[in-house]
Amino acid sequence: MLAPSQHDRWPVLPFLTKIPAAGATVWQTVLDMLYPPRCVACGRLGSYYCRSCREDLHFIDPPVCFRCGRPLTEPGLCHICRRTISPLDGARSVLFFGGSVRFAIHALKYRNMPQLGRLLGAIMTGYIGPNSIHAQIIMPVPLHPERLKMRGYNQSALLALEISRHTSVPINGTALIRHRHTRPQTTLHAQERWENVAGAFSVPRPEIVAGKRIVLIDDVMTTGATLKACAQALKAAGAASVWGFTLARARRKPHVA
Repeated sequence: MLAPSQHDRWPVLPFLTKIPAAGATVWQTVLDMLYPPRCVACGRLGSYYCRSCREDLHFIDPPVCFRCGRPLTEPGLCHICRRTISPLDGARSVLFFGGSVRFAIHALKYRNMPQLGRLLGAIMTGYIGPNSIHAQIIMPVPLHPERLKMRGYNQSALLALEISRHTSVPINGTALIRHRHTRPQTTLHAQERWENVAGAFSVPRPEIVAGKRIVLIDDVMTTGATLKACAQALKAAGAASVWGFTLARARRKPHVA
């Protein structure tokens, strides 16, 4: 665990872009007094994501696939992982995508509410407690520069920064880049998702990741196509292992192992 004195503020990093400095934080406090925050999920006054909604989250409990983290009826490998090879060494997600967390993730990504990054990142660090990640580098899934400029920040980087703060694992948000602008994955089917992101990522300086154990951070996993495309680029650059870790994943019917 890192000393609190080292982490009382979020640093301004190039892959985060717009993280409030001390003055901006004071201004946000003034705005909160004039216009009290409302929960993005239920509308209750007092917090951007209230305690009641956070206590009603749907966590993914074991058994899950040893490799991809898909919920199963008994421990083992899911039917997909038994018959396919993935560049990802494994993946885990904390919650099912739905209910209040769906509203919170959408607000973080599309409503210019980076302050939710810390709350949602804290949920992920709570999961890590009993499920330690053995990594040397934490990496957020990168946005293309055009989308980063449009959004103002990388939501995955906000989550990754919170995890790094609480685990002492260093974060690197520049070694892996998205060099090709891709369509939003939400509108695509499984095969289209892979075709959309295949070859979209690269590692300009392989020596940074060579031989390293890496954990990729993202907000939601649906088919895993984006995480796999990132892992493919990292493995090609010499990474020793690549795991994916997301806040949520799309709900699927549990399969027999």
